Amino acid sequence: MIRVAKTAGFCFGVNRAVETVYDLLRQGARVCTLGPIIHNPQLVESLSARGVRIIHSPEEARPGETVVIRSHGVPPQVLEKLESLCVPVVDATCPFVEKIHGLVSKNSAAGRHLLLAGDAGHPEVQGILGCCKGTYDTFMTAQALEKIFEARPELREIPVFFCQQTTFNVEEWEKCLFFIKKVCTNASVFDTICNATANRQQEAKLLSAECDLMLVVGGRQSSNTAKLRDVCAASCETYLIETADELYALPVRGKSNIGITAGASTPASIIKEVLVTMTDINETNELNFEEMLEESLKSLNTDEKVHGVVVGISPTEVYVDVGRKQAGFIPASELSSDPGAKPEDLVKIGDEMDLLIMKTNDQEGTIMLSKKRIDAIKGWEDIAAAMDAEEILTGKVTEIVKGGVIVLYNGIRVFIPASQAVANRGDDLEALKDTEVQFRIIEVNRQRRRAVGSIRSVLREKKKAAQAKFWETVEEGQEFTGTVKSLTNFGAFVDLGGVDGMVHISELSWNRIKHPSEVVSVGDTVHVYVKSLDRENGKISLGYKKAEDNPWEILRNQYPVGTVCDATIVGMTTFGAFAKILPGIDGLIHISQIADKRIEKPQDVLKIGETVKVKITEIDFEKKRVSLSIRALLDEQASQE
Repeated sequence: MIRVAKTAGFCFGVNRAVETVYDLLRQGARVCTLGPIIHNPQLVESLSARGVRIIHSPEEARPGETVVIRSHGVPPQVLEKLESLCVPVVDATCPFVEKIHGLVSKNSAAGRHLLLAGDAGHPEVQGILGCCKGTYDTFMTAQALEKIFEARPELREIPVFFCQQTTFNVEEWEKCLFFIKKVCTNASVFDTICNATANRQQEAKLLSAECDLMLVVGGRQSSNTAKLRDVCAASCETYLIETADELYALPVRGKSNIGITAGASTPASIIKEVLVTMTDINETNELNFEEMLEESLKSLNTDEKVHGVVVGISPTEVYVDVGRKQAGFIPASELSSDPGAKPEDLVKIGDEMDLLIMKTNDQEGTIMLSKKRIDAIKGWEDIAAAMDAEEILTGKVTEIVKGGVIVLYNGIRVFIPASQAVANRGDDLEALKDTEVQFRIIEVNRQRRRAVGSIRSVLREKKKAAQAKFWETVEEGQEFTGTVKSLTNFGAFVDLGGVDGMVHISELSWNRIKHPSEVVSVGDTVHVYVKSLDRENGKISLGYKKAEDNPWEILRNQYPVGTVCDATIVGMTTFGAFAKILPGIDGLIHISQIADKRIEKPQDVLKIGETVKVKITEIDFEKKRVSLSIRALLDEQASQE
């Protein structure tokens, strides 16, 4: 049985902070967070792919970015610094943390000494201490609190106040509270542990007491996740994992009663993946060929091995001479573990092979034999050795089953979980049916003769090798044909064949565009060239714009000084009007060149969107400036009259 705690997953404060970031992204904002928005590397990585940067000080914010304060909160001086830098800020500090800020500020200003239960290195605690206007101490355990009072006995008499980090261990706080009531005569105590934290820890405690094994899902840097692990570990075997992939290295198979809980910063998608993977792992019991083999062997009259020679083949049987008076035969089902294999494709007359006697019928004078089971015994030995050597094996995908695929290797059915069967999540498992694949053995249960493999590990290794080869040969200016893999607000990522490069939005078009989707779509085949390489960080900047489409080159070749052309008024200033003469190029019509008489402002003669005849009077290609004149044409017209 697998049970999931009802309180597992995002708490109110974390959900509020994450949704704040997503809302800003939907509005088209450029977002950075002051520290990781939550202590979950998978979600942080996902946000990074959408352009969300992590900064560690206000000074790192770039022009045009909005800074989001995470749920942990920050010291007041950090907010003051952001304000002095005129940086747009959205404060997603958890309301429960803000409450502690207020309590600490008020009580410390009144002269009370702060005793804070929490991790001094945690960002939430650092934010709280930043609000303290007097003296303070922090502690993580009741024992540490006792040592503080032993070193400073005056704390027993002076005004002190206690509060806690919102994710502090509830049971440990109860021990601290017992000590406080015993020694402090002038203490104010505020219970600031978040209700969600308390409920989560209490549920984890009750659930772990009823389970053989507990899985705590969450980031290893998450304080509340670590405390859940400690709570559960007091009752049963407990493991903290960040992703479902870690399950395959844990002793979870065969456990009859498993509990799952998760930290307040763990996305629901990761909890679901863990649950599905756990279900898949336990359901591989139904797929275990080796266990069925063992049960079958127990019911045989003999397990004697013999050596035989093929003397006949039919669609349903293979006839074998084993040097006995009985006629030997191998049913097609006992010839190979591949249910679709045909006897005539597997053996020919004269082939020699080792066989296992399945049943002897003296009355009929026959012996039923199995090649499949001998292969399985030998195959198992190979499987065990291959895992120890981390060897890459080749086998055929014979079945698509619930939760993964079955690969046949030397008579052994190896289960490949869906998460380990394909390179990318969401790839079609059906495409693997009846194909040869390379894989590694990642788990072996020697007692029950079960094997679990991974195709993905081999694919990733090949990808790394291809990437290494790519970096050995790639040069700036080199051209590639690639596939658009994903789009962000700031550019397009292109797969160059196992290695991704990015075309910045400014490199997609000579014209101004608001989003890469105006030029390319995911799946498009594009021709790009390498603009720059960052070998240290593995980053590639790509160019996409074609030189022949450069509007300035078109201007140089087709619109020399003196050219008369149509232009569209696109902007006005006090000193003139800007007019578009080519997509991407605007020229200036100085106010003195708008009319053949003095005017007060451009709006007296022109309007936005109006098309006018202009003469190109000057071009500065270095500074990318074009001077235009309407007056020159009016003067020419007047002289002709």
